Amino acid sequence: MLLHPQFRKLYTAQVVALVGTGLLTVALGLLAYNLAGADAGAVLGTALAIKMIAYVAVAPIISALVHRLPRRVVLVSADVVRASIALLLPFVTRTWEIYILIALLQSASATFTPAFQSLIPAILDDEEDYTRGLSLSRMAYDGEALVSPILAAALLTVISFNLLFVGTAAGFVASALLVVTTRLPQLPIPERAAPLWHRITEGARFMAERPALRSLLAMNMVVAAPTALVIVDTVVYVRDRLGGSNTDVALALGCFGFGSMIVALAAPRVLRVLPDRRVMLTGCVVLPIGLLVTAIVPELGPVPGGALLAVSWAVLGAGTSLINTPSARLLRAQTEPAARPAVFTAQFSLSHACFLVTYPMAGRLGVLAGLPITAVALAALATLAGAMAARLWPASVPSGIEVAVSAGR
Repeated sequence: MLLHPQFRKLYTAQVVALVGTGLLTVALGLLAYNLAGADAGAVLGTALAIKMIAYVAVAPIISALVHRLPRRVVLVSADVVRASIALLLPFVTRTWEIYILIALLQSASATFTPAFQSLIPAILDDEEDYTRGLSLSRMAYDGEALVSPILAAALLTVISFNLLFVGTAAGFVASALLVVTTRLPQLPIPERAAPLWHRITEGARFMAERPALRSLLAMNMVVAAPTALVIVDTVVYVRDRLGGSNTDVALALGCFGFGSMIVALAAPRVLRVLPDRRVMLTGCVVLPIGLLVTAIVPELGPVPGGALLAVSWAVLGAGTSLINTPSARLLRAQTEPAARPAVFTAQFSLSHACFLVTYPMAGRLGVLAGLPITAVALAALATLAGAMAARLWPASVPSGIEVAVSAGR
């Protein structure tokens, strides 16, 4: 796929933008700690809830407003907005300023992502090529989760965390330049974008009709619980409970990305011998156990606590990847081509909606009840969701790949 010049440039644009976003995640956590101290988790939880609102609600609204504009204009404009806001973040002195800037930045990201995704099928018109392109895109997300924290850790040894925002802006600027220099296909202009309610509920109704996809809806919450703990509370675990440094925060986040990356690399071989259901439900078992282990980390000393945190974060990253990696091919195998856009849209919206529950939960509960109680509560939520996923997808129901084969696709 990387031999295809148009896809290669757009894929590179995606990668550099993701690296910039990864640096932003680390820098934002350190900025929140600088402003709020031990309450940083609550600040991050609110900021990330704002991000999810933008992904769930703002994305389809803005997409409808800009659907007649050339894709190049939409993509470059979104990158310019994101770069500008990243450069403003180092000057923030109050938490409410973080919320406003994050709302604007994530609205721009919610504009960029659907526009980017709409171009790939037009560039890779062969279905097999498109599937490989989606696989590469997934690897880019996992790779970013590993590389960005390590890069941030290296940079933090020589610069202050505020300069990470400059790296974020540089990633978005590089993305814009790559888009400008790429020959993009002309997409047909629709007469009218589908209403928001129709776009969300049509796919959700389809998913509700199939046991495997109903189960996937529950698994989204299983994934959201540990991800929220890692993203929201890593800085509190490392800085406030274990006495670590800014570099240690970045390395801890890198452990989560490392676990996810290992499973993503092994997934193609594993899925050739194990059914999707078994792999995904294994993730539903691993994640609550990993969350329970993290509850004892604050009770240990800096050295054993730090080591256990690193292992736990890697296990949580692996568990989320056991669910996330097969999910896209499950969606594709269980749907006819005509239904796929609505179903993928529903999965995107509903999976992000789960974070509207878990991000504030990880942040506010961490402040009010402490990290051990927060980890146990999230483990309980993940357990309930995992049990529901297993019940909704009985072992007697074929996996997605078997459905595809039986349908002759």
